[in-house]
Amino acid sequence: MTYQDHCTLPEEILEQIAAGGMEALPELIRILINEAMQLERDQHLRAKPYERSPLRQGHANGYKPKTVKTRVGEIQFAVPQVRQGHFYPEALEKGIRSERALTLALAEMYVQGVSTRRVAAITEKLCGISVSSTQVSRAAAKMDEILEAWRNRPLRESVYLYLDARYEKVRMDGQIHDAAILMAAGVGRDGKRRILGISVSLSEAKLHSLQDASRWREFLESLVERGLKDVKLIISDDHSGMRKARQSVFTGIPWQRCQFHLQQNASQYVPRKKMRKQVAFDIRAVFNAPTRSLAEAYLQQIVEKYSKTASALADWMETAIPEGLTVFDFPEEHRRRIRTSNVLERVSQEIKRRTRVVRLFPNEASCLRLVTAVLMEISEEWETGRIYLIMRPD
Repeated sequence: MTYQDHCTLPEEILEQIAAGGMEALPELIRILINEAMQLERDQHLRAKPYERSPLRQGHANGYKPKTVKTRVGEIQFAVPQVRQGHFYPEALEKGIRSERALTLALAEMYVQGVSTRRVAAITEKLCGISVSSTQVSRAAAKMDEILEAWRNRPLRESVYLYLDARYEKVRMDGQIHDAAILMAAGVGRDGKRRILGISVSLSEAKLHSLQDASRWREFLESLVERGLKDVKLIISDDHSGMRKARQSVFTGIPWQRCQFHLQQNASQYVPRKKMRKQVAFDIRAVFNAPTRSLAEAYLQQIVEKYSKTASALADWMETAIPEGLTVFDFPEEHRRRIRTSNVLERVSQEIKRRTRVVRLFPNEASCLRLVTAVLMEISEEWETGRIYLIMRPD
């Protein structure tokens, strides 16, 4: 059979379409994605297989099978590997992301209280497939099962441990409450980031400060129970209740107080607005010092500088800023990424972007479902992505 000249698909693929129709889709997707990944590897190595070239940036190392669940069924791809460095084809990752996006879209509709019948109707319109209300309910239950298994998966050693918290509005017994979302991320010995844990719990306003410490302690203990070990440094802001919990569960582990939050906290002690810019500059000079001894010397200078014009600020600097200098005891090449908890701040912003459409969760479980789905997706992208920190051998 001949095909029109303007068709850009290879003739053998067109032959399969003609012979198999829609049933040929899985195989065609496999062929096209495999070919795209092969081209990506050639571009990454800057040379084709067996090609001698002065521009070559490494060598191929065969293929690794990967099975992906798609809307046309499970498809096994051959993911190209390289001998040196890191390479992961975007052609496959983009396809996986689109499937995750559909799952999250269904999750978002579900947690917003959209009826299963309505979700089924929307799914049919978006995806061109017909599903029943029962199937949607089963899918939600299966989703919860998968998310719970991920939350409780075994952990291993983590050199750096990041902790952070945010709050979402949840309805309970006809009233609106704050749900505390506690998050933990880590960098393992392989230099890659991972989301280690998440906890969602409601709190009564009057007992808020008292519950914070116990909530944090339970969360940190759960990480240890799941296998977290060999933590060398904890990075976080000074959240209410976290300090006691951290000291109890991770006794003797150094703590790096987030420098970004310290800069923000300083503004509370600046007596005059016109002083803020200079105070921020002075604090940055301490944090950006090349050595700890110089940072401590700079700190002493600014404490003396503000002792008369802003005594409360000077007192705060003397006690709080040293908690942000622990980073100087760690490898210089790591300091920029372990001196703040910004890695989780960005995660928090992504959660906020996803939960903004919900505004008010109907219950605690719905909040946990959506936030877990977001964190699971982020963690998978981290684990299959680039190395975050290059670790020194022991």
